[in-house]
Order: sequence, then C-alpha cells, then structure tokens
Amino acid sequence: MRDIRHFIDGVSVEGKSGRFGDVFNPNTGEVQARVALATPSELDAAVQSAQAAFEGWAATNPQRRARVMFEFKRLVERDMNLLAEMLSSEHGKVIADSKGDVQRGLEVIEFACGIPHALKGEYTMGAGPGIDVYSMRQPLGVVSGITPFNFPAMIPMWMFGTAIAAGNTFILKPSERDPSVPVKLAELMMEAGAPKGVLNVVHGDKVAVDAIIQHPQIHAISFVGSSDIAHYIYSNGTANGKRVQAFGGAKNHGIVLPDADLGQTVKDLTGAAYGSAGERCMALPVVVPVGKKTADELRERLVAEIPTLKVGVSTDAEAHYGPVVTEAHKQRVLGWIDTAVQEGSELVVDGRGFSLQGHEKGFFVGPTLLDQVKPTMKSYHEEIFGPVLQILRAETFEEALALPSQHQYGNGVAIFTQNGRAARDFAARVNVGMVGINVPIPVPVAYHTFGGWKRSGFGDINQHGMEGVRFWTKTKTVTARWPESALEHQDSSFVIPTMR
Repeated sequence: MRDIRHFIDGVSVEGKSGRFGDVFNPNTGEVQARVALATPSELDAAVQSAQAAFEGWAATNPQRRARVMFEFKRLVERDMNLLAEMLSSEHGKVIADSKGDVQRGLEVIEFACGIPHALKGEYTMGAGPGIDVYSMRQPLGVVSGITPFNFPAMIPMWMFGTAIAAGNTFILKPSERDPSVPVKLAELMMEAGAPKGVLNVVHGDKVAVDAIIQHPQIHAISFVGSSDIAHYIYSNGTANGKRVQAFGGAKNHGIVLPDADLGQTVKDLTGAAYGSAGERCMALPVVVPVGKKTADELRERLVAEIPTLKVGVSTDAEAHYGPVVTEAHKQRVLGWIDTAVQEGSELVVDGRGFSLQGHEKGFFVGPTLLDQVKPTMKSYHEEIFGPVLQILRAETFEEALALPSQHQYGNGVAIFTQNGRAARDFAARVNVGMVGINVPIPVPVAYHTFGGWKRSGFGDINQHGMEGVRFWTKTKTVTARWPESALEHQDSSFVIPTMR
C-alpha cells in the first residue's frame, strides 16, 4: 500500500510515530493509501528546518521572492492535470471542479507575485523639525496553516502563498483525508527555487494540531475547518501568544425576491447547493423565497431541474458532482436528512438511496430537496455539508433579511433580484461577512479579502488580499533625525516628544 510521507527540510520523510490514517478512494470506497500521523517531535523537526531557513529567506529581497512565486505558478499550471487527478482521487470532486480548486489557489499566488508593492510602507518627510517617519512591513518568522479536506489545493495556497512571499517560512498541516496534493505543492515550491525549509508539510491529527498550538517558535496560525475546532484553535493559540485567524462553518442563505429571474436563479442554486457534493464552506444550502407565489414556482422549477443533475465518479466528464469524502461523512449527511424529516421538513427529493452502478461501495449521496423548513429546526441551525438544499419560506423582505442575520453562522449570503435598491439595502444591512448580488457563491477575487462573521470566523484579520499581507507581517515604525553637525546638540528633554 502506498505511504504518504511528511515533507520536511526539502525532502520526503518517513513517519516515525507508527500511527497512520486511511486515505480512501471515495469513488470505490476502497483504502488507496495511508498517511503518517506526526508526533510533536516530528513537528518540531519541521519547525527547526523552517527556523533555519527563515533568516536567509526574510533577507531575500521581495522581488526575488516574487520570482519564486512566478515560477511556482508556472509549475502548478504545467502540472494542472496531474494535480486535478490526484485531488479528485482522494476527495471525490469531479476533475473540472478540482481544476477550479487549483485555479482559485493560483489566483492568490498571482496576488503574491506582487508582494514588492504590497510590502511598501509609508513615509513622511519633515514630520517634525529635521525628522522623518517611515514604516516597514516585516515577516513574523515561522508560521503555520491547518487546512481542511474540501479544498486541498486552494486553501493551502491561500495561506502559504502570501505568507512565504512576505518572507515567512511555513509549516502546513493539511487534512489527513486527502493529503497528496499539499505534498506535491511543497515539492513544486522547492522546484521553483524556494530554499529547503521554506515550506514543510507535516501530516497529522489532533496531536499535530496541539503541537502547532503549543510550539513556542510558531508565531501565527491560519485555520479553516469546523467552528468548534476553529474556536478551540483560536482560544488556545492566542493563549499561547500566537496571532490566529480561524475560519469555521457556514449556513449560507440565498434570498429570492419575487422579481428575480427564476430560470437563472434555479441554475445558480443547483450549482451552488449540489456542486462538489455540497462540501464547500461557501455552498448555498438554504434558499429563502419571499412570498408564497415565489416559493411555489421556485420549488416547481427545482423539482424539474434536479433530475437533470448527473452524479458520477470524479473522472466522468459529464458528471455534475461526485461522492463525498468518506463513508463516515456520508453517514453524517444521511443522518441530517433523517433528522430534518423527523423535525417536520417535507422531503421533496430524496437522495438517500442513491447508488451508482458499478460503484455501489462509493460514498455517493443523491441531490436532496427539503421544503417547509423552520428556523427552529436543528437541521437548519447546523451545517450539513452535503448535497442537501433546504427551502425556508419567508413572507416579507424583512423576514428574509433577518434569517441569515440572526443565524449562528455568518460566512456568505446571496440575494437574487432585479431591484438595485433592494439589493443595495440588503447588502448594507445583512449581518454576514460576504454578500453576493445575483452571485450564488460570493467568494471574493484574490486581491479582495475573504472572511465570515459570527461563528464562521474567529480573529480580527481575514484571508488573502491586503488583509492577508497584514496578517502575515508586523509593522515597524522608524522616527529618524540626522543633525547637520555636532553644533546642533539640544538640551535634554523630560517631556513626551511632540512634533510642534
């Protein structure tokens, strides 16, 4: 059986713990590999490698670091097909979706290629008599990212791209469910010219996570995953003196006003709810039609649209989505559908009995549609993270606005309308971090910032864009005076300096 190893100090390293995690092929249900689970000492070896590389890498001028990013981007594009195939074989998403995963990560790498401009500080000449003031952005040191299974290429690149370009060295702890692509990305970073130790990959479970949280030489942690774990990492990481951004779960809503183009809206909803088997933190699992007429027509159109979706193996070019990542996750999704029915939701389309001929042991869940969902239901309150769309009807715009605003999660929300004033009002008032207007998955472009509110995000600084640069750097401010001669000596002053 294939072993997936750590990547430390520029080379593949065999795990020493004797503990391994199974890596499945979700299309067949078979174990295809095992991944080493690190001990704290193995994590420390990666940290020491990163620490040894830091001084030289931080001293490398930003333009040369950017050249490494340019070359890394070229190599990832060269190996796009290979990366997509690796990703699909362990995650289960279809090849086209896997390429999208890689491409969205590359967009942040493209932003990181402009790091010389992003690192420019501020300068004031003559802030006081003969005094100039300027600031500079400097890297933190050894930093870390803990990434989820659902985007094994995109989210690691979101994190390490900006961090490394800014002069930090990086420890990546990817999901143990689909760990091969992160290792390949680290290999490509070395091929691109990054010195050994700049990017290390350490696999593991809670043991490795706690070792990252507690390690005194790791200065910052970026995390994406469930909200409970995000809160755990944020609370414990900050208690250990680290800068932490921790992004959690989501329950994104799509508000459909009566004037919406329902034909386009249905296409948008099915793609956003069922794409990648619903395993996206920016999926759209709740639709809120306003008014009975809108709700009834939307439901009718969804019922007609869902049978056109094709669920297939990840290599099927005609499939709209593939299996979920593991059997355990499949059972979790099915359990939430059962719960929704027990709570009184109407099961309009049932995906629980789906089976793909020839792949009966694969982790497939058919597209599911639930109506008559109520805000008091636990299945609405919690994240399902599967191909399940819930219809929650609202009578008025204000009622629809209140639903995402009052929900425990505040990652993303979308509104479908042709009324610009209503859309503007909604975007300004809704208590959610990212808003789409006729855009079902409002993930911002790489030079803007990504981040949710409430239990979707812990910490004060978001991911990528200039927020990412701020997270991975610290600001130093210098106040300088250069007297013309020794004759300009001034008397001692015992009051706070001013610029008068």
